[in-house]
Amino acid sequence: MLLTFALATVKGVHRIVDSAWGAAFAAVAVVAWFLSAGYGDPARRTVVALATVVWGLRLAVHIARRGRGHGEDPRYARMLARAPGNPAVYALRSIYLLQGALVWLVSLPVQIAVLLPRSLDAAAAVGLALWAVGLFFEALGDHQLARFKSDPANKGRIMDRGLWAWTRHPNYFGDFLVWWGLYLTACATWQTAAAAVISPLLMSLLLIKGSGKRLLEAHMAGRPGYADYLARTSGFFPRPPRPPRSGDRPR
Repeated sequence: MLLTFALATVKGVHRIVDSAWGAAFAAVAVVAWFLSAGYGDPARRTVVALATVVWGLRLAVHIARRGRGHGEDPRYARMLARAPGNPAVYALRSIYLLQGALVWLVSLPVQIAVLLPRSLDAAAAVGLALWAVGLFFEALGDHQLARFKSDPANKGRIMDRGLWAWTRHPNYFGDFLVWWGLYLTACATWQTAAAAVISPLLMSLLLIKGSGKRLLEAHMAGRPGYADYLARTSGFFPRPPRPPRSGDRPR
């Protein structure tokens, strides 16, 4: 994260920290894999590290592509405009060091799983299945939204198709499954399960109650049809959309 801070300071754009979020998890997984050589079960440590790298790099590349050609993220612009004292020092403390700490905490299951000498068990198998479903859900949701936005005819419209008809945040729900799945790969004993449980709990809190979801929905609130979309569609956990309320007009 310090390298990302230096690069962002030179470029004058802090939105690149969002891409660094996924890349940082991939880096932690690679380092943990190397350091666990001779300790953890070879199959478990390799599968868990690889799963984390795949998830992290996909997310990093997706966010980088989405932000290409855009200026500063309005969230960071507003935050730094209100910064007490030196904006760079404030950004380092409130964005980069905070995200670095979060990466370390959330990645605890990966750091623990690669050290486990026990071969892959039923809990790990269930966890990897959850990871796969979550990755598919997240990637498909991102793809559907990107395709929707690429059509000029959809400018100003609400994305309410595909997975977005079942949940307003399919990408967040996918992340939720990914990290509960990776947590299960670290649950070889009750001690390791207890040591790692902060990870999925923290990630769930960030995804369901975090500022990203609130800010996005506040930004969308004024768009025509968004109130109806809120009424029809789950805020997080997927479910079939509710039927339109009586009196609703088709958009």
